[in-house]
Amino acid sequence: MENILNKVKDPQMKKDLEKIIKFHGYLSSGALIGYQMLNIAKRELDIKDDEKIYVTCETFNCVPDPFQILRGSTIGNKGLKVEDYDKMAVTINKAAAKGEEHIKGIRVFLDAAKTEKYPKLHAWYMNYEKVPHEEVLPILLDAGEDLYSWEFVDIEVPKKKKKNVLICQMCGESFVSWDNKRVCIPCSSKKS
Repeated sequence: MENILNKVKDPQMKKDLEKIIKFHGYLSSGALIGYQMLNIAKRELDIKDDEKIYVTCETFNCVPDPFQILRGSTIGNKGLKVEDYDKMAVTINKAAAKGEEHIKGIRVFLDAAKTEKYPKLHAWYMNYEKVPHEEVLPILLDAGEDLYSWEFVDIEVPKKKKKNVLICQMCGESFVSWDNKRVCIPCSSKKS
């Protein structure tokens, strides 16, 4: 993997990729795709380094990692949500100003029609053949943003709900009940 970093000329990109490698364990194709998607969103939404972003990733596979390590968007701080549709796609937006009900976001995806110009990459992406990351990564770097499509989206700002902590009537454990039900989710799914 050291060889791929030697191919990177931009010092900031090299530094970012080193952080991703340290976090992820190695530079996977999906992590590099996530990184490229992040850079598109930063430019198109004019995201500053100190601005909080919210990310909805459409796969668990590697793509979320750059958002976690480089932007601090995690599941725990509600900056990262994964809706696992098994798509190489993300939707990103800045934090909304107080009182805003909608905010502009961007949905970026790896476009299969565009990967066709790169046969090895397309074969990897469409799973036509097993192509190792070592062969995919240089193609991703060389092609850059040429592989992606994006569109601006209108995102509804979620309303903050009141947190209601209750004791489950079945198991006796505390849980957050958003709808005032008195039984936690695991207990409510048990057969009677």
